[in-house]
Amino acid sequence: MNDKIAKSKNQSTTIRGLKLLLQSKTGTIGFIIVICVVLVAIFAGVLAPHDPALNNLTATLKPPAWLDGGSWNYVLGTDNLGRDVLSRIIVGTRVSLLVGVFSVVLAGLIGLIIGIVAGYYGGIVDNILMRLVDSFLAIPSILFILVVLAVFEPSLLVLIIVIGLTNWVTYARIVRGEVLSIKEREYVKASKSIGTKSSEIMLVHVLPNIVSSFIVISALSVATTIILEASLSFLGLGIQPPDVSWGAMLTDGRNYLATNWWLATFPGLAITITVLGIIFLGDWLRDVLDPKTQVNQKGGAK
Repeated sequence: MNDKIAKSKNQSTTIRGLKLLLQSKTGTIGFIIVICVVLVAIFAGVLAPHDPALNNLTATLKPPAWLDGGSWNYVLGTDNLGRDVLSRIIVGTRVSLLVGVFSVVLAGLIGLIIGIVAGYYGGIVDNILMRLVDSFLAIPSILFILVVLAVFEPSLLVLIIVIGLTNWVTYARIVRGEVLSIKEREYVKASKSIGTKSSEIMLVHVLPNIVSSFIVISALSVATTIILEASLSFLGLGIQPPDVSWGAMLTDGRNYLATNWWLATFPGLAITITVLGIIFLGDWLRDVLDPKTQVNQKGGAK
């Protein structure tokens, strides 16, 4: 019986979420873009019409298929080494999402733990952890990333770890602020009064109440991380050949902007569309999950 009730609640929550999504134009557009990008990343090996790393010196700098001299065999044209631009964009989607998602997961976990511990215990623990946060904020994150990548050989794993270890401070500060408010509520004080362990209170009472804010921050952080990865690859300190990255494609195409515009234009469009889709979806999640927004909407409706 309880299982049936739980299933019905989950179904009603899913249906409500879909209705709210369809009511938001930007949310729907963002959701469609994100789903398409994820599917392209998953099936990149199947969708790519050519080997993205294969040089074909007999087909260098071919324009897109709809321009004079173009070929439908290379829909978006080729680069200076004869590599298919479309195939490289498709495969580059996988790299951008991997860096964006996993670095945000790493940063989120670190920031979540530090923020909850600092906010819940307060006192000297809070002071020590917040001074650690301040020290990280004092150093420009991009400068720190550039130094680390200059010392260590850039790779996908190194990039994820470095970005994750520099972006956790935002989570820590926001989560700490939420916890400072939550720990003063009556149900938390009641749990303390009956001798409930601090670890149990943090997991059962504190964590569920900050999940919505955490999800919204994470969704928006993926967009900024994708731009950061593209910037690092553009500078030559990100993903290294033969792996494909949108930022590296921009670097290869910047010297040909006047004559072969498609080399940099299409990777730039891929970055722009992906980031906008994630931002649209993140804004919708904020409106749906943020209790303050929900209260304002209800008040306006009255």
